[in-house]
Amino acid sequence: MEINLNELKQNHKLDKATYKKELAKYQNRLLSLQRKIVEENIGVIIAFEGVDAAGKGGAIKRLTAELDPRGLMVYPISAPKPHEKRYHYLQRFWRKIPQYGQIGIFDRSWYGRVLVERLEGFATNEEWERAYNEINQFEKTLTDDHYILLKFWIQISKEEQLERFEKRQNDPLKSWKITEEDWRNREKWEENEKAAKEMLQRTDRDYAPWVIVEGDNKRYARVKVLKSTVNYIENYLEKTGIELPDYSLFEG
Repeated sequence: MEINLNELKQNHKLDKATYKKELAKYQNRLLSLQRKIVEENIGVIIAFEGVDAAGKGGAIKRLTAELDPRGLMVYPISAPKPHEKRYHYLQRFWRKIPQYGQIGIFDRSWYGRVLVERLEGFATNEEWERAYNEINQFEKTLTDDHYILLKFWIQISKEEQLERFEKRQNDPLKSWKITEEDWRNREKWEENEKAAKEMLQRTDRDYAPWVIVEGDNKRYARVKVLKSTVNYIENYLEKTGIELPDYSLFEG
């Protein structure tokens, strides 16, 4: 995947009425597809990455809003705990892989190895360089079995990030979301972009593709995530000869 993240078109607009209509449409379709993956014993894994304040949490919230929580897990991924460092870095993700018939969503993921761990020096050059092949094989192992795997990178402009940072900092209910580390990471914008670009190029595969989401407009981004997820699961089912749900049952 060859793409310049800073040159993405961020002028997408979505009015409130259209947003609500599209949101409801694809949330209902995803719920219907959730029942289908239970019936067919298929696991779904969705990973979210992106710059700080890109809107990953908001997109995940809308993606999961209408799903049956009994078949859903959402994992917020932070720095590994001391005991986790005693294992290969992928071990803590293997332990979180959903069962067949379930959906597992990762708010940040194993890609930390080639992003933050690379940039902060927590992984040696040899470790993060070989991680590309390790990650590709990890994802191939899953998708060769009964798993659907989709990955989202949400990108916002540097100007939009600054605006969101300042809003968080000045809002007592959201100030906990902004840390000194976030401001420090912002100073490394170009380094982060370079690492992200290389990651996208070296790990975008037909069996586990990246979807780039233009995130300056939150409504547009949330609908794109939902629509892309529904379309990808539908394509998988069709390719494997599985009949799609009858959406007309709940769409007027």
